[in-house]
Amino acid sequence: MVEVFKTNIKKKYQCQVVTKAVLKYNPHYKINFDLEDCDRVLRIEAFNIDNNDIISLLGEYGFECEVLPD
Repeated sequence: MVEVFKTNIKKKYQCQVVTKAVLKYNPHYKINFDLEDCDRVLRIEAFNIDNNDIISLLGEYGFECEVLPD
């Protein structure tokens, strides 16, 4: 399963902080960012992804995040 999120992350170091935080709780996730995209996309690949957990975790770090529809 691949889930795609729109974020307001702008800097590479912010991606690193978020990636580290997500992997702390979900070490099996494959994560990448596309900051060149207008939606500053976060992609997560895993067998089971809890969208609400991802949105909440990014919110704890001060970032906005929402699921992009297919």
